[in-house]
Amino acid sequence: MLMAQAAILTEKRDERAAMRLLRLAPGIALLAAVGYAAKVLEALVDRVALRYHLLVPHGEYILWAILLGVTIETTIGVPAWLRAGVATYEFWLKLGIVLLGAEFLIGDLLHLGGIALVLVAIEIVFSLAFMTMLGRGFGLRPKLVSLLAIGSAVCGVSAILATCGVIGADDEDTSYAIAAILALGAMSLVLFPLVGHALHLSDRAYGLWAGLGVDNTAEATAAGALYSDAAGRVAVLAKTCRNSMLGFVVLGYALYWGSRGQAKVVTNKARFVWNKFPKFVLGFLLISALASVGLFSAGQRESIRNLSRWAFLLAFAGVGFRTNLRDLGRQGARPFVVGTLGEVAIAVITLGLVLGAGRFL
Repeated sequence: MLMAQAAILTEKRDERAAMRLLRLAPGIALLAAVGYAAKVLEALVDRVALRYHLLVPHGEYILWAILLGVTIETTIGVPAWLRAGVATYEFWLKLGIVLLGAEFLIGDLLHLGGIALVLVAIEIVFSLAFMTMLGRGFGLRPKLVSLLAIGSAVCGVSAILATCGVIGADDEDTSYAIAAILALGAMSLVLFPLVGHALHLSDRAYGLWAGLGVDNTAEATAAGALYSDAAGRVAVLAKTCRNSMLGFVVLGYALYWGSRGQAKVVTNKARFVWNKFPKFVLGFLLISALASVGLFSAGQRESIRNLSRWAFLLAFAGVGFRTNLRDLGRQGARPFVVGTLGEVAIAVITLGLVLGAGRFL
């Protein structure tokens, strides 16, 4: 009897999983179609550039994927029945990062990761303090200031979403903060590579700067990859170091607002940090450890690298779909002004940190 009931429950779970996959499939197919179209456009542009001896940026398929997504979202929009599948772009981004762990041996992580952690600590402290001071100076609402500060300091939209509930921020403040961070992240895709090339930064230096200076994980990954494949890998490593600090920073804000009676009091701090900790960081470290002990052959590592690239392609397409230029224009100017001034300051400071640490890279 018990075995029969267990079999029925298993069958029902399988049916629910199959139905969920069917609901997600059309949106995932849209991501794949946009990603494939971006690769086709890249090939066409490369042929034209070769024929007329033009210079084109590295990995321009990333920009095409994002631009196609932004164009579709801003003009005709994505139908509701596709949105669940399109939202899986975050899963593909995290999967790509986890698989990228095979590119880093533990020795690389200990060397570059150690430097990155020191710079991340400085970046987070500066960003939180400067954005808070700037937001207050412009008279923004206190919780909007907190969201902008943590979004710019740690990991953009993910940090905002992880924080808004625990500090009791309202939907309007959350919407303003997300819109500002998304707009600034889009601009970083153009400005960071231009500055990097103008300064002739090495792949490692530029990748570290992108990982430290760009807010969202997706945009940091894309900004690095637009410079070079090597820079993209370093950007992911530096950004992963920043992401690992999320739980601790959110805890600090939860305790602050809780002490003022404007948020729930945190009772179990260790559990709170674990719940907010981005688990894909552990997957990245696990794959790196397995690669370090020689578990993967050269052919297997190449296959993992290709899977990572395909996962990132779906993620980059999704980045465009979450940006609606018309909606961004309705949010008001002050959060964007604060965000822009803050991001410029953070970019300059982190660039100085990277240049100062140049002899260790």
